[in-house]
Amino acid sequence: MPTNKHAIIRYQALDKCFSNRYKKFYIEDLIDACNQAIYDFTGIENGVKRRQVLSDITYMESEQGWSIPLERKRDGKRVYYRYEDKDFSINSQPLTDSEVSQLRETILMLNRFKGMPQFEWMEELVSKLEDKLHLKGVSQSCIGFEHNPYLSGLSHMSALFNAIVHKQVLMITYQGYSKDLEKWVIHPYYLKQYNSRWFLFGWNEDYGKIWNLPLDRIVSLDETRQDYRDTEIDFENEYFEDIVGVTLPEEGKEEQILLKFASERLPYVLSKPLHPSQKVKNEKEGLIEISVIPNKELQSLVLWFGSDVEVLSPSFFRKEIQEQIKKLYKKIYLCR
Repeated sequence: MPTNKHAIIRYQALDKCFSNRYKKFYIEDLIDACNQAIYDFTGIENGVKRRQVLSDITYMESEQGWSIPLERKRDGKRVYYRYEDKDFSINSQPLTDSEVSQLRETILMLNRFKGMPQFEWMEELVSKLEDKLHLKGVSQSCIGFEHNPYLSGLSHMSALFNAIVHKQVLMITYQGYSKDLEKWVIHPYYLKQYNSRWFLFGWNEDYGKIWNLPLDRIVSLDETRQDYRDTEIDFENEYFEDIVGVTLPEEGKEEQILLKFASERLPYVLSKPLHPSQKVKNEKEGLIEISVIPNKELQSLVLWFGSDVEVLSPSFFRKEIQEQIKKLYKKIYLCR
């Protein structure tokens, strides 16, 4: 692989262009895309010329590259480029020895961020890369990350990711629990994992609001020609700030949830906070407070602790937990 420090940026930019089925990318568009990508990463403008892009395409088509299945479609006197296989991407191909070498160097660079504020996730990422790609010479995996290989819906992940990146409106066929199939027009915005399950967040045209769909309930998805409705919602830093899980109740408001934990369970809660807002009100008495909007995920989390926790306030949430316990009691002891 060429050692040009901007080469990988150009290859990734070209890969995105070739994967986009909803825009015709002529050679001028490919040049602009490469220049924009390099500018975004380095601040350098207009450094890529026609000859360089054509050379990059030749390399990507070669065996030394990725043997990309590229087709050149004639449009009048012009030609535009795209993959013959709409599901192809250089990112789905096995790593070459040269890429592994470059990845090693990247991991060494990423290691500099470990331990720094706002980069707590970096340590897990680096460990996962080293383990799964055997970058430290270990012949087999030695770390078990949480993952459910039998979870359905993961096959939609790539298509949904691309739809978000390319701002593509989707027609999604959805199968709810014990319900008939439904079809919704969704403007996709964000993918989030919670409790080993993936969820898509987007604008639901049929209901006129933000919707979340678990990927394992999506039956199929089809691209549409509709104009994309953008959003100013900050999913990364704000949308989930006041909740546990992924469900944001429409009429919900933030509440101070006061919980009392058994002495033997308290150390677990202190070492693994229920929510970033968690505060210790009285450690001796096992009192913990979180500031969240109550939802079903919070209910499930509290019930998971069983008899090791008691909800002290607010009263309505305490009553909700009581009702769930009563239902469980009836199923176990009264329905035999």
